[in-house]
Formats: sequence, structure tokens, C-alpha cells
Amino acid sequence: MTRVLVEETGRDVLIRPSPVAMVWQGDEHPFEALAVPGVSLAPGDVLVEVELATVCERDVRVFLGQAGTTIPVVMGHEQVGRVVAAGERAVATDGTSLVAGMRVVWSRTINCGSCDRCSRGLTQACRSGASYGQDRVHRGWELSGGFASHVQVRAGSAIVRVDESLPAAVVAPAPCVTATVVAALEAAAERVSLSGSTVVVIGAGMRGITATAMATDAGARVVVCDPESARRSVALTFGAVAAADSRAGFRSATGVGGVLAALAASGTPEPLVVLDFLGSPAVLATAVDLVGPGGVIVLAGPALPAEGIRLDSHRLVHKGVTLRGISGSSPAHLEAAVEYLKRAWYRYPFADLVGETFPLSRVDDALASAATAKHPRVALDPRMP
Repeated sequence: MTRVLVEETGRDVLIRPSPVAMVWQGDEHPFEALAVPGVSLAPGDVLVEVELATVCERDVRVFLGQAGTTIPVVMGHEQVGRVVAAGERAVATDGTSLVAGMRVVWSRTINCGSCDRCSRGLTQACRSGASYGQDRVHRGWELSGGFASHVQVRAGSAIVRVDESLPAAVVAPAPCVTATVVAALEAAAERVSLSGSTVVVIGAGMRGITATAMATDAGARVVVCDPESARRSVALTFGAVAAADSRAGFRSATGVGGVLAALAASGTPEPLVVLDFLGSPAVLATAVDLVGPGGVIVLAGPALPAEGIRLDSHRLVHKGVTLRGISGSSPAHLEAAVEYLKRAWYRYPFADLVGETFPLSRVDDALASAATAKHPRVALDPRMP
């Protein structure tokens, strides 16, 4: 059982047994356990015991050497946990003072709240911000990512309270997946009403599946495009009216299983919203062809670096298409994400999107498994032996 001793200052917290963070030193190095017997909580900080963490695609790409990060690092930015100690003036986004025992999720990033970007509502792009699971672990902030028994959630983070009825597997991905999808749909809705519109979702991973459910609940008719038949089948259980095989070709109306064929078969109007969750350069050109006049294309994929993207600017301008990029989310998006999951988890099988669960000591196995898993997510449970 975890024992917490808070010193009289209300800031120095000693914990027994000591919290453990799994530190990654880079390629070909296994994760190493780092014991952190105590933390010093600044005003606004919160120490949270992790209930469950899920493995994001970005974690996998970093682990496989397909994306860069600072090292050493404690990965992980999708998790849910319970407050064990709070610094002075630590509050949730709804203004509630945070105390031990509260169940919470928190934002991927930490922001200053006062720079020009924060003032414009772009807290995720704060000029002096930090990121959970991505920034270099250092003395004073060892518990900096979700692949740990505890996380020191620092002042400037958006902390959202979580209902006890929400399954951990449903809400853990909220800081990344669900909040980003909320931001993507909000960007689309600024140009096109989702209700009654056709929405094409490209990519039926965790984000695409979540977007399918949320857009469907907003009144849209959703057609999902993905090369894997199993993922297309999952999309149908989350509200899609049709699912197309991207290998059959986007443009060919006669290509069996292609997007245009799926649109025609489902009797949907031309799409006014295209949501790209793949990040492929080829997809962007296709999206311009697919979207109808006055429509919007939202890029909310992994943002992989690419060269030589070719766009038909004439078609883009002639059709009056809006192109939006989404990276990260705001505190309001995280609040909306948790609220949505609270209403929707019993109608859609969100919990089934998380497959095998590993103990924290097997984080290497979890990341290796996530690269080939049939489920969009695998999980880590620090409480498992």
C-alpha cells in the first residue's frame, strides 16, 4: 500500500514504497527503473498515482527509431490516475481545489499562460512550455511521463476530474487521442456544420475510430477509409455508414471498395469534411479531390516530415477549400473529451480498443507489442506484479 507523508510546508512529499519511473536512454537500450523517493511540489503542482497508461503511436515511433525525442526520457502522455498529494492552489479546470483521492487526467503540455501564443488560446504551442513523455528527464522532474507509477503534474497543466464510473481503458487516451479529435472536429465545424454533412475519415486507427463516433453523434454521415479490413470493420461498430479500402483507389468510382464507390453505395452527398489521421503526403492531394466546394480538410495525423508534396492549387482555390492543421489541444478540448467519453463509452466499445495490458516492468515488451498489435492500444498498469 502506498504511504504518503506530506511535510509541514505542504510541498515536500515522501512516498513509500518509492515511485518508479521507467527511463529510456535511446536505441538498443532497455528501459531502466528510476526510484524517486520524494518530490517537491511547487504551488499548483499535483502528484498523481497512475492507474493506467496507454501506449500512443508516437511512443512506438520513437521506440522504433522513426521519430526523435530528447533522452533520457520517461515516455507516456496518455494516462489516468489518482491524486495523492497537491501543492498550494492546485485546482482542476472546473475550479475545484484538488485533494488526495480525486481521479484525474491532465494535458499533454504545460503552458505559461501569458506568452503571445497562450494569450491567443494556443496553449499547446506555448513558447516556454514543456511536454509530458517527451521532455528530457532531469533532477527535480523525474516523474515526467506516464510510464511510471506516479507523475508530478506541474502547474500550468490542464487537470480534468474524471468520473469514477469511466473505465480506465476508455479515459486514459483522452489527453492525446480524444482531445485532438475534439480539436479537429471543432476546426471542421467552424467552416461546415457537421449535422447532415458527409465526413470522410482517412485512417481507422485510434484517432480515426474516435472521430467516427464523435462525428456520427454530431449528426454527420461518416465514411471511413483504411487499407486494413479489421480496422474497417471496427469503424462500422463506431457509427460509420460505410468503410472503404484505400488500396482500391480513392479516385476510381468503379474501384471495388474504393472511397467514391463507398460514397455512391451509401447514398451520401459529396463530402464537405475530410479528416486525415494518416499524415501521408499522397493523402493530402487525394483529400483535395474528394472534398466538395466550400469544404474543409483537417490534417490531424502524426505530422510526419515529408518532402515534395504536390497540391493542385488551382483546384484548391477554385473549390474554395479550407485547409487546417491540428497539433495538440487546449484545456477546453480535454474537458470536452472527458465529458464526451462519460456519455458515449457505454454506447460504443471504446474499452475494446485497448488490448493487452502489461506491468510497468515490461514496458519494453509493451512497446514492441504495440507495433504489431491488432488493437489500437496496449496498456501499462503500474499496479500489476
